[in-house]
Amino acid sequence: MNEKIKMIEGGVTAAKGFMAASTAAGIKYKNRQDMAMIYSKEPCKSAGTFTTNLVKAAPVKWDKNQVTSGADAQAVIINAGIANACTGAEGLGYCADTAAEAAAALNIPKTAVLVASTGVIGKQLPIDKIKSGVTALSKVLGSSREDAKLAAEAIMTTDTKSKEVACTFELGGKQVTIAGMCKGSGMIHPNM
Repeated sequence: MNEKIKMIEGGVTAAKGFMAASTAAGIKYKNRQDMAMIYSKEPCKSAGTFTTNLVKAAPVKWDKNQVTSGADAQAVIINAGIANACTGAEGLGYCADTAAEAAAALNIPKTAVLVASTGVIGKQLPIDKIKSGVTALSKVLGSSREDAKLAAEAIMTTDTKSKEVACTFELGGKQVTIAGMCKGSGMIHPNM
């Protein structure tokens, strides 16, 4: 790999073929964006690092299964406000429901959908609001810088700022762009 990594302006939509969206689904917060979707026009290989803690939130279990199965990934659905942690079989079922809703809205396999939730632990998701949010997100996907920025802001809970990155470098004689977004503040011993 060429050692010249160049940081560029942008977020998750900086890479070709990636789109993002945000919406106010009313999961916990009023009058603010609280759901985000990242979508790739092409199926992608996925990888992940997962907690080794005995207790794992439903989305962690769902995503670990999807990633380790070798299934391609094409969408990520993220909600803020309720973590879907310590929610048992019902919470895991909500991951499947969310993935099914996204699969139908985006015309992709259910196995190509990853889910993430952040917020209050031990409370069940309002699945009807999540499903409505997924449908709304699928209709406003865009590849602009603003779309990426709003998606990164929508997943904030106790974060003091949104977190995004984008860079380019040469690999095998081709220009490659890697971009992403994340959140995190006050994590309780993730034990990665």
